[in-house]
Amino acid sequence: MSNVKAELLRLLPRNGWIGFGAAALVALLIPIINGLTTPDSALHVPDYLVALFGKFLCFAIVAVAMDLLWGYTGILSLGHGVFFALGGYAMGMYLMLSIGEAGVYRSKLPDFMVFLDWKELPWFWKPFDSFGVAVVAAMFVPGVLAYIFGLLAFRSRIRGVYFSIITQAFTYAAMLLFFRNETGLGGNNGLTNFKSLYGYSLADSSTKLGLYTITVIGLIVVFLACRFVVVSKAGRVLCAIRDEESRSRFAGYNPTSFKLFVYTFSAIICGFAGALYVPQVGIINPSEFQPSNSIEMAIWVAVGGRGSLLGGVLGAFVVNGAKSWFTVALPEAWLYILGVLFIAVTLFFPGGISSLILRKKAAA
Repeated sequence: MSNVKAELLRLLPRNGWIGFGAAALVALLIPIINGLTTPDSALHVPDYLVALFGKFLCFAIVAVAMDLLWGYTGILSLGHGVFFALGGYAMGMYLMLSIGEAGVYRSKLPDFMVFLDWKELPWFWKPFDSFGVAVVAAMFVPGVLAYIFGLLAFRSRIRGVYFSIITQAFTYAAMLLFFRNETGLGGNNGLTNFKSLYGYSLADSSTKLGLYTITVIGLIVVFLACRFVVVSKAGRVLCAIRDEESRSRFAGYNPTSFKLFVYTFSAIICGFAGALYVPQVGIINPSEFQPSNSIEMAIWVAVGGRGSLLGGVLGAFVVNGAKSWFTVALPEAWLYILGVLFIAVTLFFPGGISSLILRKKAAA
């Protein structure tokens, strides 16, 4: 038992575990409260808020993956929205096939295929009739794509702003591809009108609460996995690559292998987040590929604090919470507010919100 405790303390300092435990407890309060109250109770959390917080949790998973890549390895990817969207499309395809003849056109084919006068299901759709295949594909497809893309980029020693630019071009090209009806993935309308997930109705409050709870658990698992990488020997090499890649190479390490590992691993995590995101929001379309989404992912990490996995989670909640409020109250002003926020973070507290919290603790 003492060995387990020592390992946990190695993964995260004592103060960090207090913050992590508090955050996990707060996240789990919603299913606990809703399980103990009735829908007409003042304490009962409405379904729309459960879905909204579930969406924020999915974004927090992406922020942890981005922080591992950018904060600890120094690789700024502006194309991780591709991996998130691919995971979402993998789950969306399963959800579309689950509709069956309950769709608008009462056909076994998805509604958009009937509308486009398709006669049979494309070959690449058929395996997604299985929930297991959809879950595996949501992580496997982004992982393989990231591995191939990263292998070509890192072997060519593309880094810094040049890598950010080509990842931005990568996500824009993917967006254009998925907008085409010929791709067989719903064109600009994407995939929507989902009915059930693994036999459970997505309209039921219990299903929404279950998805939220699974997302909380998923975030905890992803956080611990990334933290394990960070405190391992590989994590120390990643930080060395971030600070001085050439010196790391001269010391006998191969930066390409380490960068390829962390880039692929973060892509798998983003695909996992996308698979959790789609059944909670009820739609996936090519707008998820747009470059601005990938830029926002980097902003979450910058605002929360690079090099602090908890900071990434905090940044995802702060930015997306502000976005949800401002896009209703002041929709025209949101992009300006986001820009000001990013500039303020860069100029006045480059360590992000988490650095301000740590500074206050140190002063106390």
